[in-house]
Amino acid sequence: MSSTVCGRVLQRLQAAGPLPAVSSAGWTRIRTGSSCWCGLRPGPSSGPCRGLSGSGRGSMNVFNREMKKRQKDWAARLQDGHQYDYLRDEVGSRVADRVYDIARTFPLALDISGGKSHIADHLSKDVVERLYVTDISEASLKRSRRSEIPTRCVLADEEFLPFKENTFDLVMSSMSLHWINDLPGALRQIHQVLKPDGVFIGAMAGGDTLYELRCSLQLAETEREGGFSPHVSPYTAVTDLGNLLGQVGFSVLTVDVDDVQVHYPGIMEVMTDLQGMGESNCAWNRKSLLHRDTILAAAAIYKEMYGHDDGSVPATFEILYMIGWKPHESQVKPAKRGSATVSFGDLSKIKQPTDTRRS
Repeated sequence: MSSTVCGRVLQRLQAAGPLPAVSSAGWTRIRTGSSCWCGLRPGPSSGPCRGLSGSGRGSMNVFNREMKKRQKDWAARLQDGHQYDYLRDEVGSRVADRVYDIARTFPLALDISGGKSHIADHLSKDVVERLYVTDISEASLKRSRRSEIPTRCVLADEEFLPFKENTFDLVMSSMSLHWINDLPGALRQIHQVLKPDGVFIGAMAGGDTLYELRCSLQLAETEREGGFSPHVSPYTAVTDLGNLLGQVGFSVLTVDVDDVQVHYPGIMEVMTDLQGMGESNCAWNRKSLLHRDTILAAAAIYKEMYGHDDGSVPATFEILYMIGWKPHESQVKPAKRGSATVSFGDLSKIKQPTDTRRS
């Protein structure tokens, strides 16, 4: 950050006044479907179950999964909860688009942490014949939207999938894997429950998600309190995702990135919507309380560094999309190393055809 911007920010910090009035302007909401009741079947509570990771190393315990369950339950019970579904609906529709890109019908599919059916709402019975939806939040499953696809809801943690190996033709996941403590272990379980030649299509928040909010809070807390604590959850980098998919056994990998930017009246609206989405930070080392002076300072920094001329502020969500196939003998395999018959160095020797047309 340049010295000029630093000077302007510090001036704003010294003169930070009250927060602007809350306004609902600046949001674009996406339609929601009707609610329906789903029968719940809890996952196994005793007996052998799949561990977090098949490797000998212990998995990291970054997130409080019980806290995340309570956050999602609280968000699902909001009377106006549909107002906060716009991001999940948008990402769910883009995951569904990738399902439609595969020219086949899937007899049995699994939607991990499907909640309110943000993906299924965009799918048809011609593509998915039967669907299982899991979620850690019972309240989210009870508010699952009605779909033409025969659906069964299962109350289960994403870190412990209660399904046998080689069960599903398609596994989907949207905006949930970034809250998993052991991501390699979760991907390994997804690989196990897929049938050979089955496909996994997922989306999760990437490393640059909410960088505006993270930077503003860090600067404000450092200036007002002499240090900062993590208020925004750590996310996975796109450079690591392909390696993780390959390590657990997926083949024919595709990983791409898409930025979704939403404009808000101010920082308070950003944090309110994150809470309504059930996307509040649940890391064990999070700081549970923000001082009023710090919030006022962060609001001033946010507007100074990232604000638009109309007074709104952006919040960027970096979405990582991934596609991986469970290996099967029918899949196309790369040629053996050294089997090429033409060198890339010979490309420069190719002559361009001469134009024989008369002028």
